[in-house]
Amino acid sequence: MILVAGSANLDFVVTAPHIPAPGETVLGHAFTTYPGGKGANQAVASARAAGATTHMLLALGADPYALPLEASLREAGVQMHIVRSATQATGTAFICVSDDAENAITVAPGANNALAPGDLPPLAGYSHLLMQLETPLPTVTAYATQARSAGVQVVLNAAPAQPLPAELLAQVDVLVVNQGELALVADCQGSVAECLARLRVPVVVVTLGSHGCCARAGTDILVQPAFPVAPVDTTGAGDTFCGVLTAALGRGEPLAHALRQASAAGALACTRAGAQSSIPTHTEVTELLRGSQENTPSRQAAVRSFCGLH
Repeated sequence: MILVAGSANLDFVVTAPHIPAPGETVLGHAFTTYPGGKGANQAVASARAAGATTHMLLALGADPYALPLEASLREAGVQMHIVRSATQATGTAFICVSDDAENAITVAPGANNALAPGDLPPLAGYSHLLMQLETPLPTVTAYATQARSAGVQVVLNAAPAQPLPAELLAQVDVLVVNQGELALVADCQGSVAECLARLRVPVVVVTLGSHGCCARAGTDILVQPAFPVAPVDTTGAGDTFCGVLTAALGRGEPLAHALRQASAAGALACTRAGAQSSIPTHTEVTELLRGSQENTPSRQAAVRSFCGLH
């Protein structure tokens, strides 16, 4: 059983020819709202795309923006533990998605900042606690410490990127980052391989966009090439990866298998618009895994070369 503790935001999404530069106004194509937030996205991915029994601790405002977030989590089968803030609005995110499927995101955390160290539910029965950095860092650190004390594996997606205190990193079992987040957390401007060598977390997973992903588990290095897809919107793809990875690890899957499942789910999420709305079903992920031959020696070698792994 997986517990996700983190953010829930209502996403306000505009599609446009390109992401505006500073001071630039761009005429967009369309406007839509979607349930989002890194924590809620990852919880939905764990439940829907990986079929795991999933609970989520989240904070919401007493406002209409909370309703579609609760409905989306409920529809995915996520059991919610809600902290209701009477003084802060439900979190929101403002997203521009370009015609080439890239995005730029600004988050107003709102009620997400109301999550406090004492809000974590009893941890009996959970195998993994999955967190992100859209809630207060002292709260994330407190939850990680409580989970470690209870024998629960701690998975941290260090996003949005920020330097992490040694106290938090010491409690993390699996750290998931993209390249930019890796460089910041490791305080390293070198290759992926050089940055990985600077982190003492037992398992570090690095997502590499269209290249795939790699992981260091102890002294072992694993690489997983990306599944080829035609991207429509990359919003939520990284969160889908994190949720499915954690769920697979919670089932006792080997890390290599978990990376492949997470990569397939993340790839499928890129083919649809929105965050939670883009997350595939477990059946869709299974079908892609069954029909794909993405993990060839030549493609593995290309990922290793991209990461500076020799």
